[in-house]
Amino acid sequence: MASKDIGIDLGTTKVMIYKEDEGIVINEPSVVAYDAETGTPIAFGQKAFEMVGKTHKNIVAEYPLKDGVVSNYTLTKEMVKYFINKSYDSKVVKPKVSICVPSAVTGIEENAVVDAAVSSGARQVLIIEEPIAAAIGAGLDIMKANGNMIVDIGGGTTDIAVISLGGIVCSKSIKLAGNAIDREIVKLIKSKFNFVIGQRTAQNLKHSVADCFACEENSVSFEVRGIDLMRGLPAKLMVSTMDIKPVIDPIVDEYILAIKNVLEVTPPELSGDIYENGILLTGAGAKLKNLDKCLERAVDCKVLIAENCEECVAKGTGKSFELEGKLESGFRDVTPGLSK
Repeated sequence: MASKDIGIDLGTTKVMIYKEDEGIVINEPSVVAYDAETGTPIAFGQKAFEMVGKTHKNIVAEYPLKDGVVSNYTLTKEMVKYFINKSYDSKVVKPKVSICVPSAVTGIEENAVVDAAVSSGARQVLIIEEPIAAAIGAGLDIMKANGNMIVDIGGGTTDIAVISLGGIVCSKSIKLAGNAIDREIVKLIKSKFNFVIGQRTAQNLKHSVADCFACEENSVSFEVRGIDLMRGLPAKLMVSTMDIKPVIDPIVDEYILAIKNVLEVTPPELSGDIYENGILLTGAGAKLKNLDKCLERAVDCKVLIAENCEECVAKGTGKSFELEGKLESGFRDVTPGLSK
């Protein structure tokens, strides 16, 4: 990987950019704030995130990617251009860019991401699927004839894949991850307590009290602030681990079902490797308390959480240049009009 090359984890909730000699140089929310009348971007990343839920009618702050796909092409293009320019200051040599995408992304969705990168000044664009990037970033040697299962839980999608000999053997992607939990918490608090909180508050609540092994003995509480609908006034509310258990359990069950679906179609020899190596969790969603233990019990196989799990995809995307031409699947040159 040359110093001019950059890897981009273009996530639903965060954008991370990796440079070989510097590590993660960008780690900001994937939010754009823009003028509602003209559509002109006003702020990106952290600045825009601070405006979410706090803008007046003339300013809109939104995530241009939803559930792992590009929902607003124009804003995505502007956001990618902003972050590439922020992380790469040379005006002479344009960067070679590797971008990760969910394993089940459609051709149209992929083209939107590629066009955004090219229009942002990239001289060459390579696409890498998230499970491959996560495995590389976690430090696994994916070129060996040895099966590894990766479960990457991001903001918008959860990608599950079995990898061997530099390629994806079988995989599954579901549009159910961290953001889905946040949305369901907002709904539950409203229906159960007649109390409205924002998604950012729901995220803080999830990190503070959610537990995949929730019970009365380990239940803790967290104070949230929002609107009491009965009075129509600002108020505060104490919410416990047990209060949000009805949200956590069904989503974890979906993770378990998806993992079992992939394991069912995994070749026997690779299944043996996975039983020995364990299942590796990456992504911010891997930090959900006791998720590893819950999955381990459900699939009867050890489950490990990667070190710095939130950064694995970004690191792997940047380091993937070293394996260019060696990977059997999950990594390809998609630069329009250019050869490799």
